[in-house]
Amino acid sequence: MSLAHELESLAIDIAQDAGELARMRRREGVAIAATKSALADIVTLADREVEALIRARLAEARPGDGFLGEETGAERGSTDVTWVVDPIDGTVNYAYGNPLYAVSVAAVIGEPVAGEWEAVAAAVYAPALDETFHAARGAGAWLGDERIVVNAEVSAAGALLGTGFGYDPATHAGDLARVSRVMPMARDLRRGGAASLDLAYVASGRLDGYFERGLAPWDHAAGALLVTEAGGSFGFVASDDSAPRPLIVAATPVIFERLLDTALAD
Repeated sequence: MSLAHELESLAIDIAQDAGELARMRRREGVAIAATKSALADIVTLADREVEALIRARLAEARPGDGFLGEETGAERGSTDVTWVVDPIDGTVNYAYGNPLYAVSVAAVIGEPVAGEWEAVAAAVYAPALDETFHAARGAGAWLGDERIVVNAEVSAAGALLGTGFGYDPATHAGDLARVSRVMPMARDLRRGGAASLDLAYVASGRLDGYFERGLAPWDHAAGALLVTEAGGSFGFVASDDSAPRPLIVAATPVIFERLLDTALAD
């Protein structure tokens, strides 16, 4: 078994175990532990517990690897592999009982910095939907045992696009302006609330494209590999701002360049 497939298998197992814990804690009731960047940006006790489970499993299976997680930060390892983890992507959805949340686990090689690493394995597990999206570099993208590919064509009615908005109210005007620019190429817009699933949905043809500014590395590490292994295009455009807000664009190649150019325009 290649390293990529070995890491993919581990990512799937851990994401599913972590997702089961998240689902169980959701049934028991959600307690808010803290806010993060803004009042609307919450952390549940389950986020922390799920990330602790993932870290423990990885430490047991691959003790030399690095780790970059949403709740516990970065830790360099002695190998060239770093695990980039979002224990519950879509925490607000999770807190409200909306099923669109996921556990996102990616293994990357190289510098553990978004835009500089090479993702080699990924799993995005949606516990409430019991769907596992996964990929290993060079081996395609999959939903369970079914291979997935991006849409080869876009309807004459326009592209079905996904997006998201930052938690900081100061960024909303720019986000809405971006939506206004993009809408002429869209048949409709979806705002799911979990970037890893939005990217998985591009990979599986449930969306034609997705764009959002301000994502953290753990939001897109796994989903980006799903998109590219499904034949799609993924762009990470860093910001020149003192507080970086990178623009992420993922889409079928049919519309990628147009969506990227439109989303970037100011």
